[in-house]
Amino acid sequence: MKGDGQTGAKKPELYELPQIKERISFLYLEHAVINRLDSAITVTDERGTVHVPAASLGVILLGPGTKITHRAMELIGDTGTSVLWVGEHAVRYYAHGRPLTHSSRLLTAQASLVSNVRSRAAVARQMYSMRFQDEDVSGMSLQQLRGREGARMRSLYRNLSKKTGVPWNGREYDPDNFDASSTVNKALSAAHACLYGVCHSVIVAIGCSPGLGFVHSGHERSFVYDIADLYKAEISIPIAFEIASQYSDTDDIGRYTRRAIRDAIKDGKILARVAKDIRSLLMDEMEEDATWDVVELWDDKNGFVKSGVSYGSNIEEEPSGDGYGEIL
Repeated sequence: MKGDGQTGAKKPELYELPQIKERISFLYLEHAVINRLDSAITVTDERGTVHVPAASLGVILLGPGTKITHRAMELIGDTGTSVLWVGEHAVRYYAHGRPLTHSSRLLTAQASLVSNVRSRAAVARQMYSMRFQDEDVSGMSLQQLRGREGARMRSLYRNLSKKTGVPWNGREYDPDNFDASSTVNKALSAAHACLYGVCHSVIVAIGCSPGLGFVHSGHERSFVYDIADLYKAEISIPIAFEIASQYSDTDDIGRYTRRAIRDAIKDGKILARVAKDIRSLLMDEMEEDATWDVVELWDDKNGFVKSGVSYGSNIEEEPSGDGYGEIL
């Protein structure tokens, strides 16, 4: 079907969409107009227009000066691409879009685990153990693990400072004044923001809650910080030091850092890895959640019962219309 701004390709079925592990990581846009043509979004700025297949993206980060049409958002929603509205340099988060999955099974598992002290501690300990793969940390308390993690990060910063020649005097970050930080701290802020965006997009896409964290708590993106911390030492921190060693304060350090992060994870492997790691943390064995499209009714005695039927009598009737049952 030929796109004309009013019509477009038909809405794809869920099974037709690329899974989150098959998509490229993120696209950051600022000072541009986002529209739609057929199954692609169009991005227009003073340099011209480019077409981007919406279903190929994991997340779109909309920065300052972006305008997006209703038709573009319709396509983005249909293809399950996450959208995050962010501030300048992509270091502030404002809002996000809808998930790719139709299932709440991972969300239910996440809520159950985080609501119990023992299971929450077990997941938190598993997160720490993923960072110390060559060590046995099973006998350590969470307090000991936090101390061990702090020592590991201080050592990482010192080693990268020595390797790149970039001075390091500690982490400093003012969300209200990005330019007040040192070059390496600005690079770290930009790199972490990109990593947060990617992790957030996977978390939302597979149906989890960004706010139900196990190590972090009390913030709307606690789980995002939990998951991103698993990869900082491997991805965002080394890249930030490398970029800081190549560019001075007068350069657009945020832009160079975002490009470096994008290039490092553009093959999509990190998306698949994040999705796999989240599933392993929350559930032992998982079928592909993209195939789950089931609506059930909860019952205090039987667990779950069929939806789409009338329970006003002892006879189950056929679903009428939308398949989303009602209780009469």
